[in-house]
Amino acid sequence: MNDAILKSQSRSWNRHAAQYEEIFLDPYHPRVDNPLWNAIDCVVQSGAKVVADLGCGTGPLLPYLNARFERVFAIDFAPAMLERARSRLDKKGLARTTFLERPMHALDDLAGQVDLALAVNSLVMPEILIIDRTIANVKRCLKPGGSFIGVVPSIDAISYHLMLLVDQGVESGFSEREAERLASLQIERRNYDFAMGRFRTRGLRQKFWQSFEVELRMRKAGFLTCEIGKVLYPWDEAESGPGGQSLAGHPRSWDWFFHARV
Repeated sequence: MNDAILKSQSRSWNRHAAQYEEIFLDPYHPRVDNPLWNAIDCVVQSGAKVVADLGCGTGPLLPYLNARFERVFAIDFAPAMLERARSRLDKKGLARTTFLERPMHALDDLAGQVDLALAVNSLVMPEILIIDRTIANVKRCLKPGGSFIGVVPSIDAISYHLMLLVDQGVESGFSEREAERLASLQIERRNYDFAMGRFRTRGLRQKFWQSFEVELRMRKAGFLTCEIGKVLYPWDEAESGPGGQSLAGHPRSWDWFFHARV
């Protein structure tokens, strides 16, 4: 990502800091099945370890991490996001957290210092080179036996959602062509590049993932193993828009969870 693109994306994320929870799905909601919690809780002797929240955004994970780890690095390139993240912590939490305003691939000074790295919906840079560079740098910042855990948006879940909406339209009496048009409008299909797994909206550019790509890029960076799972979201208004409750009988939509080890 060149400097001009980086600055443009930083400004875009800054603008959306105050409305972040209104725009994006919440992987931390109680009704979401997220393997992240169990993976963090299974870290042995976490009270003596260091965790890095990469692309921490508004900081919803920081209080949870502060209660479990000795030291926390909170990294984001958008200052407005970091400002909101700081407001979530009390004095004790602030004392244990180091906030770093930088892109999440800039980790040279953290080499070998981190036991657990987290990236929840932040490994979304649309450029392949910067994604590979970021993952490689995450690996270098981990101590022996460390882990990289995260959640990435799923492009195949968008295709699945589109299919369900088309079927719903046809079953409601629309022609297949009209059902496709209405479903495409509902999921904002024009904003997606399904072949390359990219999404663009409100000045933001994001990478969406297939599960096989997550595993391939982790192994390419030198991680020894990479387990893949699903973060399952309920069919509610935030996910599927007006009429979405009628999808409640179908298997839920998902993002990809990963747990890579060095």
